[in-house]
Amino acid sequence: QVQLVESGGGLVQAGGSLRLSCAASRTIFSRAVMGWFRQAPGEQRELVATITTGGTTVYADSVKGRFTISRDNAKNTVLLQMNSLKPEDTYVYYCNAQTITVPLRTYWGQGTQVTVSS
Repeated sequence: QVQLVESGGGLVQAGGSLRLSCAASRTIFSRAVMGWFRQAPGEQRELVATITTGGTTVYADSVKGRFTISRDNAKNTVLLQMNSLKPEDTYVYYCNAQTITVPLRTYWGQGTQVTVSS
């Protein structure tokens, strides 16, 4: 059963913007820290941003000031608005949910490709 469904990746020129969306089941979303990670082939997956149920956010230094994570509690959706994109932002982006009440579990989306051309 698919728990996280991502959308919004694609190809964009440097300086452009994209918005990623991740829809989760309500039972997960309401009790999870939601986040976005990214990974290039042969590299480790790295944190992009996270947001708690209360709206507290954390960002990787490389995206601060350019990316914004938010959550729409009515739609059980987490968004990642990516502005001023750079070629080095080219990765597969993964949605992540980490539940904070028992049972503690981690969920991943299927990944969506973001490619930034120079």
